Amino acid sequence: MTPESPDLTRAAAGAAPPSGTASAPSGSPTAAPGTAGAGAGTAASGRGDGRPSGPTGLSTPLWRAIAVFRAASVGYAVFLMVQYLDLLARPWAAWGVLCAMAAWTAASAVLYARPHRRTRLLLAADLTVAFGCLAATALAVEPGYLRMAPPLTTTWFGGAVLAAAVLAGRRVALGAALAHGVVDIAVRTAMGLTITAAVPRGVVLLLLAGYSVGYLATYAAAAERRFAEAVELEARTRERERLGRSIHDSVLQVLAMVQRRGAEAGGEAAELGRLAGEQEARLRALIAGRHGAGPADGPAGGADGGAAPSAAPGDAPPTADLAGLLDAHAGARVTLSAPATEVAVEARAAREIDAAVREALSNVERHCPPGTRAWVLLEDEGGTVTVTIRDEGPGIEPYRLDEAAAEGRLGLAQSIRGRIADLGGTAEITAAPGQGTEIELRVPR
Repeated sequence: MTPESPDLTRAAAGAAPPSGTASAPSGSPTAAPGTAGAGAGTAASGRGDGRPSGPTGLSTPLWRAIAVFRAASVGYAVFLMVQYLDLLARPWAAWGVLCAMAAWTAASAVLYARPHRRTRLLLAADLTVAFGCLAATALAVEPGYLRMAPPLTTTWFGGAVLAAAVLAGRRVALGAALAHGVVDIAVRTAMGLTITAAVPRGVVLLLLAGYSVGYLATYAAAAERRFAEAVELEARTRERERLGRSIHDSVLQVLAMVQRRGAEAGGEAAELGRLAGEQEARLRALIAGRHGAGPADGPAGGADGGAAPSAAPGDAPPTADLAGLLDAHAGARVTLSAPATEVAVEARAAREIDAAVREALSNVERHCPPGTRAWVLLEDEGGTVTVTIRDEGPGIEPYRLDEAAAEGRLGLAQSIRGRIADLGGTAEITAAPGQGTEIELRVPR
């Protein structure tokens, strides 16, 4: 096992890859950061709150279905009224209610079709018209009508309940359904009728319809927001790839050349080359979407090195990408090899492993000759994560580790072995004079 093993797919940070590496196919579409790119209009088109603002939103089919439902319900109400025409106390009032229902059906279809008009005020007007037409049944029909048929609004009232479910959620829809039952009972009581099983049966149907559609609308809105975020992320990724190709063909190649020429020239130029190499490695990490600004950056810690927020009781512990966190250590003299995919571990474990690696690399810088190279190898073995730090320094005598601990120098004993032991893992140190030092950290998931 060596850090340069060819089956590891993450590029070494200390060497410049050939021109064109990791470039997307030429001609791939790009979009400015923060834009949704082509096709984003299918999910979100400018509201800024993640909800649809155009006819292509996922909720649009629901509003169209509600409009069709209202129109069909008006037709059914007309059929019932004609069937029981002789039971109408005031036919003109009944026809007036049906005309009001038809007019509001057309108006609501137009108003709800425009997302910017889908407000609570419109919903309040919708419910007011629906309850008004329901209450007007008492003026238009005789008691015998309600014994033979439902109120004039019949199924048409369900359109208002469905609109409430989509626009305001399940609770408002359930409240409107229950209020329908109250008004229906009040109308029948005022006309001297007994309450039959048909009344609660109609309320139950409205409750089920309102809850189901409200549930569907809630998750449709969530899916729409997720889709919009995914489209925007894809656009940003494409833009990063485009910028990466441009930077690779210019800045990175110049930095790599300065590093090589500085190492060849020696003296102060060698130091300049080393700095150029470090900046090249950091720039490569930034292009790849990983922030290598410092050891404390990344998912496991904030810019100030603070701890990540803890999980709520009962929730799974927060995780972090250990590979992305270790990228901060890559530089001109440190080569990182890791899987191409994310290596997710608990955030606390990621911070402790990162601190142990940082201490091991600090030992190389303090105790090895200037310019000593080091390699960091990260392996994801399923239930275990293994990190190996190897250097090409002069190595150490085995007894020196015990002497250092006795003298109070606890870098290896506490900063490395202690951290890993607290995580339930092991830290093995292999060193021999003239053969460098290898530290293997194994931590269970």
